[in-house]
Amino acid sequence: MEFVRNKEQTKRCLLDAVDSLVEESGYEALGINAVAAKAGVSKMLIYRYFGSLEGLIAAYIQQYDYWINFNGTLPSGREGLGPFIKEMFHRQITFLRENYTLRRLYRWELSHENSLVEKLRQRREEKGVWLVEAVSRLSGHPRKEVAAVASVMTAAISYLVLLEENCLVYNGISIQEEAGWKQIEEGIDLMVDLWINRK
Repeated sequence: MEFVRNKEQTKRCLLDAVDSLVEESGYEALGINAVAAKAGVSKMLIYRYFGSLEGLIAAYIQQYDYWINFNGTLPSGREGLGPFIKEMFHRQITFLRENYTLRRLYRWELSHENSLVEKLRQRREEKGVWLVEAVSRLSGHPRKEVAAVASVMTAAISYLVLLEENCLVYNGISIQEEAGWKQIEEGIDLMVDLWINRK
């Protein structure tokens, strides 16, 4: 077995191993021994750098989570807010649909309640609150209203993407086809326009 001596390189190898195993065999394939073997490192390094297998999974989610890592540039004024919000939600759809492993690990997160999961949710919450406050300031709409709209939109996107794999149609929309997702994106754009321009 080849030992990778550089800490960051080793961590990268372990995160890549999680991705490969889930892509190849599903979440059920994850285990300390399987991940270490795939990465070509000692399993003790998983404990050293991540504390546990769950710590490694949480690190993967944190590395790739769309909202935790969101770094879009806020528009300078209200006129650019609509396109910014639309693009933000379109990118959420694309990002989740393109990352099979992340979708699988989101299911893991939904079924677990521990300090690691709590930290992930706290990181997401911090970014969410920042975005809500920024959009409220730029739009002139109350913060509570922005938070409610954002929660419905982001949750709906996450649910539909997770559902896509096992569901052909949702409300008559073919969610396993690009045309269906185009329809959903057009619906998002319509709702954003109606909300932004609401007096």
